[in-house]
Amino acid sequence: MANETNRGWGQIFSEAGTRAEEDLRRLIQHINDEIVPEVRRNGPDALRRAAAELEKLADRMDANSRTQPPTGAAKP
Repeated sequence: MANETNRGWGQIFSEAGTRAEEDLRRLIQHINDEIVPEVRRNGPDALRRAAAELEKLADRMDANSRTQPPTGAAKP
């Protein structure tokens, strides 16, 4: 009886593993077919937009550092 129970659980885990492998294959195929081409098409534009926003942030940080004393500066 215990041997049959072990075989039952083994079968369940084996089937679950098989389904997980199939799902993983489909996920990889979807990423390769849909996601990667989209990133390649839109990646350069997204990087350019991010670079422009980072430049704006750097400009604001520079402006703030010129108008405010450094943190921890000794007070007279």
